[in-house]
Amino acid sequence: MLDPRLNIFISEQSEHLAGLYTSIESNRERVFARTIKLSEEVGELAEAVLASESLQRKSKSSKEVSLEQELCDVIITALLLAKSLDIDMDQALSARVEKIRSRRSTD
Repeated sequence: MLDPRLNIFISEQSEHLAGLYTSIESNRERVFARTIKLSEEVGELAEAVLASESLQRKSKSSKEVSLEQELCDVIITALLLAKSLDIDMDQALSARVEKIRSRRSTD
């Protein structure tokens, strides 16, 4: 389901980040760090959505935001977390899509 180029990028980025953050030694620490990072990215996306709808406080809406970039950051970070958890996202997404489709047909 995922573009093969995205899978390659996620592998490359995972290796790059492992080189940058050498203090994170165990996979458990990596999973924890990536989970926290995902939460941060979701918060940034929420701020961008609020700003795009003019619902953000003026003190927070001074920077230019891109919904597309923030959403991509969430997706990339989620895929990095999945890699740390040894989740095959192609298989997981396919299975989930089929489950949702099957529920839709019974509604």
